[in-house]
Amino acid sequence: MAAPRKSTTGSRAEAQALERSRDLPNTRTAPDVESLKRAFAEHLQYSQGKDEHSATSLDRYFAAAYAVRDRLMRRWLQTQQAWYREDAKRVYYLSLEFLMGRLMENNLINLGLRDNLKAALADLGIDLADLLEQEPDAGLGNGGLGRLAACFLDSMATLSLPAHGYGIRYEFGIFDQELRSGYQVERPEGWLRFGCAWEVPRPEYVVPVRLYGRTEHYRGEGGALRVRWVDGRRVHGMPYDVPIAGYGPGAAVNTLRLWRSRASQELDLADFNAGDYLRAVEEKDVSENITKVLYPNDLTVMGKELRLQQQYFFVACSIHDILLRHLKTHDDLRRLPDRVAIQLNDTHPSIAIAELMRVLVDLHDLPWDEAWEICRAVFGYTNHTLLPEALERWSVDLFGRVLPRHLEIVYELNRRFLDACRGPGKVPEEAIARMSLIEEGSPKQVRMANLAVVGSHSVNGVAALHTELLRTELFRDFAALWPGKFNNKTNGVTPRRWVLAANPELARTLTEVLGPGWVTDAGELRRLEPLAEDAGFRRLFRQVKRQNKARLAEIVRADGGLELDVDSIFDVQVKRIHEYKRQTLAILRVVAEYLRMKGDPTYRPPPRSYLFGGKAAPGYAMAKAIIKLVNSVADVVNHDPDVRGRIAVCFLRNFRVSLAERIYPAADLSEQISTAGTEASGTGNMKFALNGALTVGTLDGANVELREAVGAENFFLFGLTVEGVQALRRRGYAPREIERTDATVRAVLEAVAGGRFSPEEPGLFRPIVDSLLGNDPYLVLADFADYLACQDRVSRAWAEPEAWTRMAILNTARSGRFSSDRTIREYADEIWQVRSTAID
Repeated sequence: MAAPRKSTTGSRAEAQALERSRDLPNTRTAPDVESLKRAFAEHLQYSQGKDEHSATSLDRYFAAAYAVRDRLMRRWLQTQQAWYREDAKRVYYLSLEFLMGRLMENNLINLGLRDNLKAALADLGIDLADLLEQEPDAGLGNGGLGRLAACFLDSMATLSLPAHGYGIRYEFGIFDQELRSGYQVERPEGWLRFGCAWEVPRPEYVVPVRLYGRTEHYRGEGGALRVRWVDGRRVHGMPYDVPIAGYGPGAAVNTLRLWRSRASQELDLADFNAGDYLRAVEEKDVSENITKVLYPNDLTVMGKELRLQQQYFFVACSIHDILLRHLKTHDDLRRLPDRVAIQLNDTHPSIAIAELMRVLVDLHDLPWDEAWEICRAVFGYTNHTLLPEALERWSVDLFGRVLPRHLEIVYELNRRFLDACRGPGKVPEEAIARMSLIEEGSPKQVRMANLAVVGSHSVNGVAALHTELLRTELFRDFAALWPGKFNNKTNGVTPRRWVLAANPELARTLTEVLGPGWVTDAGELRRLEPLAEDAGFRRLFRQVKRQNKARLAEIVRADGGLELDVDSIFDVQVKRIHEYKRQTLAILRVVAEYLRMKGDPTYRPPPRSYLFGGKAAPGYAMAKAIIKLVNSVADVVNHDPDVRGRIAVCFLRNFRVSLAERIYPAADLSEQISTAGTEASGTGNMKFALNGALTVGTLDGANVELREAVGAENFFLFGLTVEGVQALRRRGYAPREIERTDATVRAVLEAVAGGRFSPEEPGLFRPIVDSLLGNDPYLVLADFADYLACQDRVSRAWAEPEAWTRMAILNTARSGRFSSDRTIREYADEIWQVRSTAID
């Protein structure tokens, strides 16, 4: 559907009026305290329809948010004008997840309004901190992938890169996690229950999307073979724009466009008039299901089908929008690579390659080979996983039923690609089978990762080790064919969110000693290194950490009644619950410590508080069992008077961005203990280190580069390397032999399997133990003894607080390379070829 034409009537008068208004004092743009007070009062009255007597805390939050949003709008418009004026090449970042968290404080910081709004509200008797708690997290993501996308949006705006994010406006994002008797229970996360202050609906840009149907082949002009996709079901994509503010006065305000599905016909009036009221709205219900929930459970056929619909829906809307924007200023689609870069954030959006081919060939009549060259020049692909089961595959039957034209395109792309690979001295036949876009078998499957590699000019990993494993293992055949296509872009995190907002005490300290430059140039943090030798600064650094620990301890106490010792080691593992991340290894070590304390009253290690957090996918039974095990161990340990004051265990319920902002600054020890060769990168490791936590970890993902950056002496290393893991698997991993020869392992597994932590259901955790003693691909018991020894080194280091603080300061000082600003500069220079433009 084409956008409606803009009326030109009165446009000059409008422009003149707007120009005059910009010269007048305006409560919608002025940043001073008095203007903010007036703006807040006006929005409370005119936007919320309330006064000081009837307003609720939520009303006051919205009034404050609208006052801040007003100040975003002008720069948002200026940014779009600048991109058009410069005819700038634009980046389009396609991601099925954007884990934005709360937006209010981030916008206040990036616009430089936090102190003034705090003062304005204080004059009115309102605490800004209380107001910020009214905003729900926009949980449009599951974990690291979505949070990385949010950090990248912040950096792209801060660097003033012409960039747009595209995703889905899930009505219910990642679920709210409740704990009942230690079990995870999922509840709908209604972040839109009261509306969102930051989004702007754009009904004038609704996009029609077709699903199902069939294809018709016919002869066009000149006898050329043509294809059209007909029949099936149509839904509409309704865009909602969220402004993304960069940090500082010259930064951009870019756009995150989120798509919501709507029925092409809201109401069948004939059915309604006939009295069939349910059938009258049936299409509306079915269509709107597409964007109801983030990641429907795909263990069922219907769940898989809905997930495929989601992926195509948001991709089709986004490709339509990208081309519409391009054709407003350029009537030649052959220029697309000069003006457009599309980055696929993991494999989920890779159907975009087939969709762009469909649009170019079927709708714009471009020759196949020319369209294919445009596609490959436009797309870049970021891979985020080494786990083969996480690389998306769709059965040919399902794919062809939902997207019949796209299956034809994939088959044709595959035929041409494999024909080009065959021939003397080209690609070995056994490699061709691995590289095919179609995996033979029962059922046949479409390999979306292979499509992404073949259809992109750049394929990047997200850590040096990860990229090397892509080249030598996962995509080795493609890397041999196209060695120049593969490159590394180590992930990063934004210091605005993860220090300036999350850790204001540390941020003030850094600014006092370094000046404000570190906020946009994290390399400035290196200047902290000499202060690690200053006893006064070490004392100040410890005070900041203790304040953050006290804040987190209060959250834990208020949520579950557990009292944490703020002088204990806060030993933290928070991330998505998955076997490869090895929460099991950490909780088994807790069990070992508990048994040791019970058996030897003279054993007195430093007190520790073990903090776990994360969500398990609703259909992932083993991950849910791990959550239950952690909570069961916590229930026993925390109620045992023999160990009270020496050890505490807590599962932090409903891990999310706003809670993470309290956890990372409070951690003393960061657990990054995945099996070497399984984690692509990790970004939690970076957030912890940036906030002065020390890492206990394996040489996996970005841990390798983190250890190199902070210094091996400031990192607690244990476990098999990638080469060691591969060698052990070749020899044959024998966990039962480890159990037989290691008394600690045997005692721990007997306690877990025998019901010590589940006395009312003794066999409850037997499946976990059986998995560890069976064909455990993550080698938990192989690393267990070394992990225990490493944790003993941690305890000895904690006993020397001055040395520990020195190490912590050096972790912060040397973490600057893990800023997402650095990562995005590399993408911009080496993949996208886009440049910054300061906004006047």
